[in-house]
Amino acid sequence: MGGAEGDHERLARVLNAHLDNINDTFQVLSQEPSRFHKRVSWEEVVKIGDQVSKQATVVGMLWMGQKPQAKAMEESMATYFNALQGFLLLSHGSMVGAGPTLSSTIHDVLKKVVDCSVKLLSTCVHSYGSSNEEEQWVSIPVLVGTVWEACSALKKAPATNITAIGRAMSRVAVTMKDVLREMKELKPACLDPRDEASDVSSIKEGETQVDDNSSEGDIGKDLSPEEMKVANAAIVVVSDTLTVIKELIRAITGLLKMENSDDSSAFVDSLEKLLKLCQGIGVQIDELGACLYPPQEVSAMMVASGKMLTHLNDLQVEVENIKGTSDGFVLACDGIRSSLKRFESDLSCYRPDDLESLLQSTTLSD
Repeated sequence: MGGAEGDHERLARVLNAHLDNINDTFQVLSQEPSRFHKRVSWEEVVKIGDQVSKQATVVGMLWMGQKPQAKAMEESMATYFNALQGFLLLSHGSMVGAGPTLSSTIHDVLKKVVDCSVKLLSTCVHSYGSSNEEEQWVSIPVLVGTVWEACSALKKAPATNITAIGRAMSRVAVTMKDVLREMKELKPACLDPRDEASDVSSIKEGETQVDDNSSEGDIGKDLSPEEMKVANAAIVVVSDTLTVIKELIRAITGLLKMENSDDSSAFVDSLEKLLKLCQGIGVQIDELGACLYPPQEVSAMMVASGKMLTHLNDLQVEVENIKGTSDGFVLACDGIRSSLKRFESDLSCYRPDDLESLLQSTTLSD
């Protein structure tokens, strides 16, 4: 079989063979490299990533003006996949000593490079059997650009466990800031009689349209004085928690020498524990934020507060184990303990959900 259809089938077979090899190589990345292997610096990975980017450029240039000969495309694919395979194998060496967070981050950026490369080459091969060649040619330069972006992202990827975990902690802090912003939008119910009179006069003037969704905009705008007191106490808790996270990130970033020591496995394990504890605190912050909307779930907030305190204690112990404790971190931990204590004190004075449960059980017993 000759012609465009024959070229397409032959190139498709070649492409699939290359894809099988790349998939096998990518499977190697899922296996943790031995700690006894020499670690490859991330700078070397970035350099060979530039070679992959250049190969994408070469492929794009083949498609300038007219469709290239199938032989030229086949040779270009072979060179491209060789560069891609070398890139993956070298990248595997950069994972020596990497914990789960850094390994996952590296895996994601590598997969992006591979996926964009495969999409580019697959589109090129598909164009040999496509009836709309012009459309394929238009998309190829765009796909070359996605490979450039994926390779460029390697330069921004974390090169150490500390950096990867610090960024993950920062993402937890960003989520907390979102919760804090929503908490600050909670408002008390309007108790001014003049507002009520104004509403009545508006109705008399004929403004009687009813919006079925109007109540949705009032959610969180009708808290009682007791509920606002709890909300304000919760705001202090979240603000103090953000200070703890900030001081924690500052503490671990000053411990780079420990990560670069001959046996840093215990240190990396501690970093991973600290991240999980931060994420656990973040989950409880989310819970607090959800429970503040009326009717407030006071019992659930008490549970969340208790879990936060447990996570905080474990967090401080782990920081002491890696000798990362600082005056700022200790003060931040003391601050959140005080705010949690005040928060629980306010909750203990206001437990409407417990009262409702008591009334319901009494009614049932009658």
